[in-house]
Amino acid sequence: MTRWYQEKKREHYYKLAKREGYRARSSYKLKQIQQRFHVFEEGNVVVDLGAAPGGWSQIAKEYVGVDGVVIGIDLQSIAPLDGICFIQGDITKHSSLEAIKEVLQKRDVDVVLSDMAPNISGQYSMDHAKSIFLAEQSITIVESLLRKNGNYVCKVFMGDLLDGFVDSLYTYFSIVKRFTPSASRKSSSEIYIICKYYKN
Repeated sequence: MTRWYQEKKREHYYKLAKREGYRARSSYKLKQIQQRFHVFEEGNVVVDLGAAPGGWSQIAKEYVGVDGVVIGIDLQSIAPLDGICFIQGDITKHSSLEAIKEVLQKRDVDVVLSDMAPNISGQYSMDHAKSIFLAEQSITIVESLLRKNGNYVCKVFMGDLLDGFVDSLYTYFSIVKRFTPSASRKSSSEIYIICKYYKN
């Protein structure tokens, strides 16, 4: 019964994304994060790390509006979307940070998003460690770009390194919360960390 329900839910969000014009079912995860934690405001500047295929960037643009700016970056190329700037690049490389800065033209960033995930190897401890590594890399972007009192959202896989990573975030942010959106599969080990009020 549980597996049947999860398959039904997965199909529900997939079909809903297709019907509403979103590129990924994960769009609803970010919607649920916004509804709970209010990470975006109209006019915000947002950097979306690991943006392919563009579903999170679509949601971010809806919330920041025509006066807001959304910049997405990913190793993969991303088909264009109106009002969103996409960069193909590796966020672990300094050249990618410079490419983001060039688009920003000295504007402050209000929100950094990271829905990045490693290529799954099937070895859980290794996949977990890689997800924490990617999250730590996204913090490098936060330190370089995020304005004081800005917000940050990242995805990681649960495991023995999670508590240490979450504890480290209190160095940077006044509020740090763990959250699993209802749009996530129950079988998934992913969890989202929502951080508010960057201390800078």
